[in-house]
Amino acid sequence: MNILSLNNISKRYGAIIALNRVSFDVPDGSIFGILGPNGSGKTTLLSIITDVLRADEGGFTLFEKAATPELRKHTGTLLETPNFYHYLSAKKNLEITANIKGKGLQQIDEVLKRVELYERRNSKFSTFSLGMKQRLAIAAALLGNPKLLILDEPTNGLDPNGIADIRNLIKSLAEEGQTIVMASHLLDEVEKVCTHVAIIKRGNLLAAGHVNDVLKNDDSIEVAAESMEQLKDVLEKMNGFTSMESKENMILIHAEPGKISPMDVNKFCFENGITLTHLSIHKKTLEAKFLEITN
Repeated sequence: MNILSLNNISKRYGAIIALNRVSFDVPDGSIFGILGPNGSGKTTLLSIITDVLRADEGGFTLFEKAATPELRKHTGTLLETPNFYHYLSAKKNLEITANIKGKGLQQIDEVLKRVELYERRNSKFSTFSLGMKQRLAIAAALLGNPKLLILDEPTNGLDPNGIADIRNLIKSLAEEGQTIVMASHLLDEVEKVCTHVAIIKRGNLLAAGHVNDVLKNDDSIEVAAESMEQLKDVLEKMNGFTSMESKENMILIHAEPGKISPMDVNKFCFENGITLTHLSIHKKTLEAKFLEITN
């Protein structure tokens, strides 16, 4: 089941195209990252999904149905910097949020425990670190037990400890059955947290799907022998690789992940009269792969 499905969503601001026919599906139980540089259209997209903005063209469904106000009650959102009363406690702030949302107060202790702030429930908001403030904002979004949680740059501005706390919280919420959509401009964040990803640049969707498929490394096997010409002739007879290139007295064999192993290459060369003098895996970083997609 797809919790959220976008269908050709477009949005303009005068001559600026913020979103250009963006479509993708968010599977149930996934942590779906919307990845792109600042100004790519991520916040605009989330604002349309949460009914803050209207799309010029296209639409979306929630829980495989038309997105009605009733269905939107099953979503929790964090789109901007947390906005709480600094002189009130965490619990009092959540009581105000619950009243505004029309939610009962009985869930407040539960959501504070889920974000690990229960022990600080009576502390003033002004005494919280940035990471704690962000966790309290996520607690507010969890009121009403939404099936879909939408977060815009949830680790923005946090120190390494705060980032780690939010990452662990997002993972634990997903393990409890929450579906999470989060926008980020940080590749590292998406790699460590998300199961699925959509990459957007200047309003255009460049790729979407499972993280391992979209950001797969495309490792290559690096080989050398005393006679590089003979090695090249032998390798050209081998099946399973997508391309081959010579580089700095080496030959790089490119193949789809899992298609060819170094052991396969060594065995094939040996059986064809070539003894390799060098054999290793040449890894491409995820950052390099991301730059390939976005450039």
